[in-house]
Amino acid sequence: MRHFLLRRLAAVPVTLLVLSFVVFAATRILPGDVGRVVLGREASDASVRQLDRQLGLDQPLVAQYGHWLGRFLTGDWGTSYILHTPVRGLLLGRLDHTLPLALTAFAVLVPVALGLGVLAGLRHGRPLDRVISTVGLALGATPEFVTGIVLLLVFSVRAHWLPASAQTDPGHGGLWATLRHFALPVAALVLVCLGYVSRHVRAGTIAVLDSPHVRAARLRGFSGSRVVLRHVLRNAVVPATSALGVQLQYLMGGVVVVELLFNYPGVGALLLQSATAKDVPTLQATAMVLGVLYMLVVLLADVVYRLLDPRVRLGEAA
Repeated sequence: MRHFLLRRLAAVPVTLLVLSFVVFAATRILPGDVGRVVLGREASDASVRQLDRQLGLDQPLVAQYGHWLGRFLTGDWGTSYILHTPVRGLLLGRLDHTLPLALTAFAVLVPVALGLGVLAGLRHGRPLDRVISTVGLALGATPEFVTGIVLLLVFSVRAHWLPASAQTDPGHGGLWATLRHFALPVAALVLVCLGYVSRHVRAGTIAVLDSPHVRAARLRGFSGSRVVLRHVLRNAVVPATSALGVQLQYLMGGVVVVELLFNYPGVGALLLQSATAKDVPTLQATAMVLGVLYMLVVLLADVVYRLLDPRVRLGEAA
């Protein structure tokens, strides 16, 4: 395990360097001129050129890249062109909103997806298995904005059970108010991810049930619940670990549609806003931070995968 972690950590600087180049190149191919976007359509060409010089956008791309990367690594992420505030404080503030929402959705997703996946695997080929698989596939194929709108119409507009916005008033209501405001966006996120994860758990459960050690346990007279808890569940979780890692990456991105739909000021909404307004410093910093979070999630998923199944030798030749 130690050697595996050392190899993965040694690859982090190279991965970050590649990521920084991709992010920088992507922001440079966005349509529109930064100076024109900031100053507006009525600004003169001379004013636009002057602002571009002040921002260093008239320098060679290699010089711009080196200057930006050096400042980013030292913690200077620049100032937002549109909001005129330091990007670092702005982005970290948005992360404080996105992380609780994403982790709450993940905490709900894991037990629900595992339970439904194991249940479908235990009832393989029966009506309950078909219902769980079909509903999960349909939910996964439904766009987030459609699921979110249906939830809003049913539980907020018509029933008035839950608030339509995910934002809460600071210092009012405590944990219960936060959970009520999180209920609909968390449900929208979980429903989209549920089918993908449960299918992996179902496949793992079916494979484990056909394994020799499970058949041997049944022949020795172990009860069905004991076989499921001691043999099936842990081994069925192993194939789903990678799927859960993928879904956590998806959730950490803030899911732009869900944040916009539920009026939630998270990282996803900030990413869309900065890309639309060509707010290059904010866009670059947001993309880099999300990339780092994705890398950490992948590393965590690999470590958990190895812990659950010690026979796996990640990164080693068979």
